[in-house]
Amino acid sequence: MKSSFFPSLPLAMFSALLCANHTPGQVADVPNARPIAGIPVNDVEANVRPFTLPDLLTLSNGQPVKDAARWVSQRRPEIVKFYETQVYGRVPPNAPKVTWEVASIDRSALGGTAVLKHLVGHMGGLDGPTIKVTLYTPAHATKPVPVLLGIQFGALPARRGPAPANNPGPAGAAAPVAASNSTANAGAAPAARAGAAGRGVGGGAPVARLIESGFGYASLSKGDIETDIEGPTLNPNVNIVRKLALAPGQAAPAADEWGAIAAWAWGISRVVDYFETDSDVDAMRVAITGGSRLGKTVLWAGVNDPRIALVIACSSGSGGAKLARRNYGETIAHLVAPTRYPYQFAANYQKYAANPEELPMDTHMLVAAMAPRPLLLHTAAHGDNWSDPKGEYLAGIAATPAYELLGKKGLDRTPQQGMVTGEFVGEDLAFYLNNGGHAALNWDVALQFLTKHLHPGS
Repeated sequence: MKSSFFPSLPLAMFSALLCANHTPGQVADVPNARPIAGIPVNDVEANVRPFTLPDLLTLSNGQPVKDAARWVSQRRPEIVKFYETQVYGRVPPNAPKVTWEVASIDRSALGGTAVLKHLVGHMGGLDGPTIKVTLYTPAHATKPVPVLLGIQFGALPARRGPAPANNPGPAGAAAPVAASNSTANAGAAPAARAGAAGRGVGGGAPVARLIESGFGYASLSKGDIETDIEGPTLNPNVNIVRKLALAPGQAAPAADEWGAIAAWAWGISRVVDYFETDSDVDAMRVAITGGSRLGKTVLWAGVNDPRIALVIACSSGSGGAKLARRNYGETIAHLVAPTRYPYQFAANYQKYAANPEELPMDTHMLVAAMAPRPLLLHTAAHGDNWSDPKGEYLAGIAATPAYELLGKKGLDRTPQQGMVTGEFVGEDLAFYLNNGGHAALNWDVALQFLTKHLHPGS
């Protein structure tokens, strides 16, 4: 199965090939297991098969990594290269340039406490597709401030000149919730919108609280960058930026080129480009957050762009921080099934659907590649077995030696000590099992983590 590649196979054929070739270590043969995309799902911890992780601190040539210099110069680059070419996909050299403009400014947003800028990034030229961003910064700041950038599912509210304070929408909510909240707040009275932005309704960012704490907050929608529509007749979603980057005569990205997650991460980096030009923003203290598939996105964006100072990845699950070798909840096979999300990844990722044990790396290495920068793996306690919070917890424990090698602190736990709902574990690399549902960010915890590491006001 090392050369397996099924981007256009019907679901029945894909499932038949998968089941014919899988090893006992991944797709669990669990009695009465519910299928997703025709593939069994294991959600029983007792049915998790034993697995061995590849060694984090051993180079691909077998040489040990005993110091920070070798990690930085050799081990980390080979980890990033693997995930770039085999999982998320590399950005092609002809990806479009983005030209930014400040479309409008409201200097009395949130009751006069914030400056609100509506930004527009033009992809490939002034007549190209646009990336729309809202940026709030404290109105009375005397120096550049750290900014949290949230990537969200739903569209941002309409921009028609200098807008009153409004709710930028959830950074990590599921698509229907985000769309509902954005629509509701966009049509509300200005006072209602300002109140919603302050409270963080529906999982959205509490913008007023962030401003009061000395942070800026920015928001963008993934749908401005690349489409995200499920179904075999609608894949591969090469419709916006990935379409602009196709070479003459090329119908789809190459097998090692970007899927939608890498495209969304590319969009985050283009916003960071703008931050470097804005005197209100401290571009050395940019944090990012997103949930579910956007949790995967911010994890990859942080690893891939060293300018990003901190990442909060919510419920990133399979294809994110969850260990790929662990046959619990969603697996690679579920991700890349034709009716689901193959377009989110490089086509090369499909080679590992049946046998993740053949992966030369696992996601503890991806997590470790964020070191020494702060990373919070934020997971959910209720109804989120599909994302496998324990798989992320174990990845954090296994990634900790890289943080320690660089003089930072990770998860001071053994796998046997287990997760505790509501308990914050770790320091620079941290894990939190939230007392909530999928991708629901605990803003108390997020603000504590942001404040500790980005020091607003300093």
